[in-house]
Amino acid sequence: MATTTKLQPRALVRASGGPRYAVALAVDALGTGMLRPFLLLYGVKVLRLSASATGIAMTVGVVVGLVCMPAVGRWLDRGARSTVVAASMLVRVVGVALLMAAPAGHVRLFATAALFLGIGNQAWPAAHAALVATVAHGRERDAALAAGRALRNAGLGAGGLLAAACLAGGTAALQALAAVTGLAYLAAAALAWSVHLHTHPAAAPAEDRADGPAPRMRALLAANVVYAFCLNVTEIALPLVLVTQLHASPVWSSAIFVANTVLVVTLQVPVTVLMSRFSRRTVLALAGVVLAASYLGFLAATSLGQGWSAPAVATVSVVCTIGEIIYAGSATALVSALVPAHVLGRALARFQLSTGFGLAVSPAVITALASHGEAALWGSLAAATLLSASAVATEKDQGTGLSGCCRRARAGS
Repeated sequence: MATTTKLQPRALVRASGGPRYAVALAVDALGTGMLRPFLLLYGVKVLRLSASATGIAMTVGVVVGLVCMPAVGRWLDRGARSTVVAASMLVRVVGVALLMAAPAGHVRLFATAALFLGIGNQAWPAAHAALVATVAHGRERDAALAAGRALRNAGLGAGGLLAAACLAGGTAALQALAAVTGLAYLAAAALAWSVHLHTHPAAAPAEDRADGPAPRMRALLAANVVYAFCLNVTEIALPLVLVTQLHASPVWSSAIFVANTVLVVTLQVPVTVLMSRFSRRTVLALAGVVLAASYLGFLAATSLGQGWSAPAVATVSVVCTIGEIIYAGSATALVSALVPAHVLGRALARFQLSTGFGLAVSPAVITALASHGEAALWGSLAAATLLSASAVATEKDQGTGLSGCCRRARAGS
C-alpha cells in the first residue's frame, strides 16, 4: 500500500495543479467567503425581499443547481479539466452580475442569480477533484485534495472576515461586496483556464486506468448523504441548540465556527496523511464512527446544568470537526480510486449529487428533529451515521473490471 509520509509544500502545490491553480483556488474561495454568508442579507436589505422569499429562492437555486451535474460529469469524461473549473467560476460571475442588476423587489431575478451561483458551487467540487486526480495519483492525490480543502477553508474564512468588516457600511457596502466578489470569480476563472489542463482516459497511468464500467457505489452514495450532514452541524445545528434551547450567548456559536475553520485549515493535510496507512474505505467508516460519537457527546453535553452545557458543547465540537476532517480526506479520494478513468467525471458528479442533496436537506431535517428535543436530534443523527458507516465498511468494490494487477495496485482503496 502506497503511503504518503512526507509533507512537502512544493510537491503538494504541484500535485494540486500548480502555483497558478493554487492562486485561483485561493481567490475563488476569498470571493465565495465574502458573498455566501451575506447573500440572504443582500436579498433582504438591498433588494428588499422578504426573508422567506429570499430563503426559498436560495434553496431552489442550490437544489436546481444539482441538475447540471450529469452534464458536468460527461464534460469531464470527454477530457476537459481546467476548462470545467474555469466555467464553474464564470457561471458565478453571471450570478453576481444578475444579482447586482436586480431591481428592488424583483424576486425572480434574484432567484435566477441564486441559480447561477448554485450551478457554479455544485459543479466546482467535481471539476476540482477531477483535475487533481489527473495531476496526482495514489496517496499523493489524497494529500493534494486535502491541501485544496484546507486552502479553500482559509480563503472562505478570510473572505467572511472581510465581509463582516464591511457590513457597517449598509446597503452600499453589500453592493460593493458583490462587485468585488464578481471580480474575484473572474480573476480566478482566468487563472484556472490558464493552466490548460486537458486529458484523455487512455493517457492515465496503468495503475489508475481500467476499461470496465463504473461501480454502482450505491451504499457509498447513500451513506454520503448522511455523512454530509456533518458539514452543517457547526453552522446550523449547534447555533440552533446553543441559542434557542440552551439560551447561551451567540459568542459560543461564533467561537465554535472559528475553531472549526482553524482546525480544518491546520489539520486537514496532516490527518489525511496520518490516515493514509489505512485503506480509504476503512478511514471513511472510521469517520462515521467519530461523527456518531460526537453526536452522542453533544447529547450528553446538552443534558448538563446551565453554565456547563455551552463549554461542553464547544469541547465536543472539536471531536466533530476531527470526524469531518477524516470524512473529507477520504470520501472523494475513495471515489477517485474506485472508478475507471474513463468514467471518473460521471462518478465524481454522482458523488457531488449525493453531497449536494445532503447539504440541501440537512437544514430542514436538523430543524425538524431539533423541534422534538435534543435526544431526537442527536440520537437520530448518531444512529443514521453509524448505519452509514456500517454500509460503507461492508460494501464490496465490485464492477470495476480491474485486472488482478490493478486490484493489487488499488489495495489502498
